[in-house]
Amino acid sequence: MAGAIASRMSFSSLKRKQPKTFTVRIVTMDAEMEFNCEMKWKGKDLFDLVCRTLGLRETWFFGLQYTIKDTVAWLKMDKKVLDHDVSKEEPVTFHFLAKFYPENAEEELVQEITQHLFFLQVKKQILDEKIYCPPEASVLLASYAVQAKYGDYDPTVHKRGFLAQEELLPKRVINLYQMTPEMWEERITAWYAEHRGRARDEAEMEYLKIAQDLEMYGVNYFAIRNKKGTELLLGVDALGLHIYDPENRLTPKISFPWNEIRNISYSDKEFTIKPLDKKIDVFKFNSSKLRVNKLILQLCIGNHDLFMRRRKADSLEVQQMKAQAREEKARKQMERQRLAREKQMREEAERTRDELERRLLQLKEEATMANEALMRSEETADLLAEKAQITEEEAKLLAQKAAEAEQEMQRIKATAIRTEEEKRLMEQKVLEAEVLALKMAEESERRAKEADQLKQDLQEAREAERRAKQKLLEIATKPTYPPMNPIPAPLPPDIPSFNLIGDSLSFDFKDTDMKRLSMEIEKEKVEYMEKSKHLQEQLNELKTEIEALKLKERETSLDILHNENSDRGGSSKHNTIKKVPRVSFLYFEIF
Repeated sequence: MAGAIASRMSFSSLKRKQPKTFTVRIVTMDAEMEFNCEMKWKGKDLFDLVCRTLGLRETWFFGLQYTIKDTVAWLKMDKKVLDHDVSKEEPVTFHFLAKFYPENAEEELVQEITQHLFFLQVKKQILDEKIYCPPEASVLLASYAVQAKYGDYDPTVHKRGFLAQEELLPKRVINLYQMTPEMWEERITAWYAEHRGRARDEAEMEYLKIAQDLEMYGVNYFAIRNKKGTELLLGVDALGLHIYDPENRLTPKISFPWNEIRNISYSDKEFTIKPLDKKIDVFKFNSSKLRVNKLILQLCIGNHDLFMRRRKADSLEVQQMKAQAREEKARKQMERQRLAREKQMREEAERTRDELERRLLQLKEEATMANEALMRSEETADLLAEKAQITEEEAKLLAQKAAEAEQEMQRIKATAIRTEEEKRLMEQKVLEAEVLALKMAEESERRAKEADQLKQDLQEAREAERRAKQKLLEIATKPTYPPMNPIPAPLPPDIPSFNLIGDSLSFDFKDTDMKRLSMEIEKEKVEYMEKSKHLQEQLNELKTEIEALKLKERETSLDILHNENSDRGGSSKHNTIKKVPRVSFLYFEIF
């Protein structure tokens, strides 16, 4: 009895000690995940769990986003998850998104997963027209997106219409031109075919390198009012703060780079920006909501911190990640080279096999033709032999008749005819007999010559038959296949290391390998500059080509503004906002 009571008490205490949990759904750009979180968890606990699950180490770019009354908010790391103004219905949903953008994606984004998440997010923003992209650049970006998804272009696989179900261009661009989906696909495919050899991560990085130069890339816009009550837009990005006209989100009216701002502060709904140069007036503005003010301040602090970090030496963690990324890139490059060599050897072997099969078929045809020629030779020889025999018999018969005619002539001559008429008749008969005998002799001689000729033809036919048999014997004894070098079998996937030449090259990378890789990277930079010039020329050609198909009445205000910026030579983000190299201290105040 006492044991049963103790058992129930221990079970009750155990039940009370079990922590309560709630379900959270995390939506990334390409997947959804669900986690069971403890009630006491703070934002950092959940954020770290998501990053570990994704294998993401460059966490400083990302955050967990949610929506409050049509206003975007980000989960605070030091605050309990359920203390935020989120829906208490399970599962509680957060979006794992990039909160801060790099100045230079190629230099700052190290991990492949980081690059991939940025690529998906920027691509969606361009397609949703949250980032303005000109038509010709949209086609180029679409071609890199296709390369990232489908790999190298293969005309036998990627046939006409294979992009019919893909969303690759903003609807604004499609509606702006009198072009069918087939015409757009043709232009995208033309560029797609030029990206051969690029892996998925390389194609995605090329996409980001082009997208980061768009004017609206990485800018968070907020509606504000200045002291006079004029409606404006505040833009916060990696370079600083920018003030826009509400009708023009491409070109800022005023820009405050982070290294030219001395202080940012806000009290209630009023923000104050104090420039480093005290001769420049302080800029003040009001936002609509306190929640928006907090978001603006969060973005200012985070972007400024990253701005300062970029201008300092990399931390040990970043140095380690970059070293690992370089080694991984070198390993992948060597693996791609190995696969390329194997593919080339396989293709050469297939070509050799096809050539051998073609040669074998040719030899079979030659053997068939030789057999047929031999059969025809044998038939001709038989016919000639038969004809020669007949001619010989005819010659013998004619010779016999000629002899008989001679005997008859001699008999006629020997017969004495007493009368002159009989003599004349006899002379005439003798003359006719002599003529007939002469003709018989000539015919016999001709037949004899014909028989000799037929014998000679027979001999030549038998000689041709002998040569045909000899050629057939040569074809039959000729080797069909030349010796082939064996194709190395691909390595099984479960072997963790590999050697390329015997055991001389292992998985470890030597200094010479890294030097060679550095030289290759430098060479790639030069090639990239040349290719960039080529791509710019192609962009201009495409723009000129489709200009005639543009429907001017469908141009948006952003299209018109972009064209004006292009005419002035300032159509890129870095041409619009000048970067200043000096760095100064910036602090934030909240009243």
